[in-house]
Amino acid sequence: MDIGSELKRLRQMNGLTQQELADRAELTKGYISQLEGNLTSPAISTLTTLLQCLGSDLSEFFSKETDNQIVFTVSDMVTKEDEHLKNAMTWLVPNSQKNDMEPVMLELEISGQTEIDEPHTGEEFGYVLDGSIKVVLAEKEYKVKKGQSFYYQADEPHYILNDGKKKAKLLWVSSPPFF
Repeated sequence: MDIGSELKRLRQMNGLTQQELADRAELTKGYISQLEGNLTSPAISTLTTLLQCLGSDLSEFFSKETDNQIVFTVSDMVTKEDEHLKNAMTWLVPNSQKNDMEPVMLELEISGQTEIDEPHTGEEFGYVLDGSIKVVLAEKEYKVKKGQSFYYQADEPHYILNDGKKKAKLLWVSSPPFF
């Protein structure tokens, strides 16, 4: 792990100058510069103090490397089938509920639908990969065909249904995570 670069990234993310971080941690600007340039290594107590000033801690700081997975394979994904509603949801990014958005692959059998979601904060986006669907927002229905997308504020009761003649498949993203 590049401790210096990660400290610099956290400092900049918090909108602090080297001098401001040094003042908060009771260190010198020169020492912060040396740390960020990997010219010196901090003692654990110093690193702990710096991380507290940056709104983090040792556990979170050193777990960053494992949290940076970029590519996800089928073995990372989780699918939940609902036989009653005739749908299958596949979470494409594991543990995405801790992120700012949550992408899922939704498959709807003929006459299948999602549960009715109560109004909540956030936005939802979808892109129909195959078949056609209806997005139902409150009392209004919107037809969405293969190759088309939808986007709405989730502040009304809503759900998706397949009223077409074949299975429908779509990418569906909620921000913040809600699925």
